[in-house]
Amino acid sequence: MDAEPQGGEIRIGARPLSDCVTAIFAASGSDAREAAIVADHLVEANLLGHDSHGVIRVAKYVGWVRDGLLLVNRHAEIVSERGAIVVVDGGFGYGQVIGREAMTIAAERARSHGMAALAIRNSGHLGRIGAWPEQLAAEGLVSVHYVNTSGFGILVAPHGGSDRRLSANPIGAGVPIPGRSPAILDIATSSTAEGKIQVARNKGASIPAGHLLDGTGRPTTEPAAFYAEPPGAILPFGGHKGSGLSFFCEVLAGALSGGGSSHPRNPTAKRLVNNMLTLAFEPSAFGDDGVFARDIERLVAWVKSSPPAVKGGEVLLPGEIELQTRAERESAGIPLDAETRRQIAGAARRLGVAVPSEIGG
Repeated sequence: MDAEPQGGEIRIGARPLSDCVTAIFAASGSDAREAAIVADHLVEANLLGHDSHGVIRVAKYVGWVRDGLLLVNRHAEIVSERGAIVVVDGGFGYGQVIGREAMTIAAERARSHGMAALAIRNSGHLGRIGAWPEQLAAEGLVSVHYVNTSGFGILVAPHGGSDRRLSANPIGAGVPIPGRSPAILDIATSSTAEGKIQVARNKGASIPAGHLLDGTGRPTTEPAAFYAEPPGAILPFGGHKGSGLSFFCEVLAGALSGGGSSHPRNPTAKRLVNNMLTLAFEPSAFGDDGVFARDIERLVAWVKSSPPAVKGGEVLLPGEIELQTRAERESAGIPLDAETRRQIAGAARRLGVAVPSEIGG
């Protein structure tokens, strides 16, 4: 473990961190398989630099399980199917399990029909959305994913508005690339993820200008203002562009799946529920998959050959910054601030789980 720098941040290895988190989820009621899947997913998010979707979520998940808002040991249930079209209900279980099982179904349907449209409704938090196009890219499939939260996660002001009306509504996409890692897009339609505001608050840091409004609709850089009463709101990215994409996430992920759009009167508005529409494509169904693969290779070479705008810089494909972050964190460890460690340790102690010395036990 490194010496603590300012803010009490330390570095911890992925394996001891995952072991600790697995034990916490097991103690809160998950079977061994589920506990490991959820823990590994969260730690993977940290390794890739998505700290907002990493172990900062542990204490919150445990609290939701305790309060009956997140149900353990649930599985993806097909409730409707018509060939390539499948609707899955998550039964308010862990999204890391529901998402993995649903992507297996989507891959099978895409191979059978050339494409698949799979809707997930009533899932717990689906975590890092990039995991789902990664899973399908490993099967040789191209995919796009639209996500919403059906009421509990209303955080974002619409373009021109001043209070919360929309969810952060991520969009993911992935494409396999011959001889290299897939290109993976994983973005929120909000200008920042709510988890990043939590990370900044835990670190005692501010948020750059242009992301937040306070409860009166005025711009702010203070995370505390976002969580104050009345609460603040996150702005959409790109003004009307992000706001428009977010609206259609509500349509495609929420209304179309049957899980519902983000609205305080939604029956699921008192628990964090994710809905997702996944479109998965088998390239060979659209023609010669060799032609597709060669064109992707040509596209990659063309894009990356652009002269860097900054001397010594690099043109990165979607997902490459995460791979660079993973390499650094696998070597140096995952950074955890003091407040996040305190929250994890508190959850562990309440469940009778030993807290590793690396976390602060």
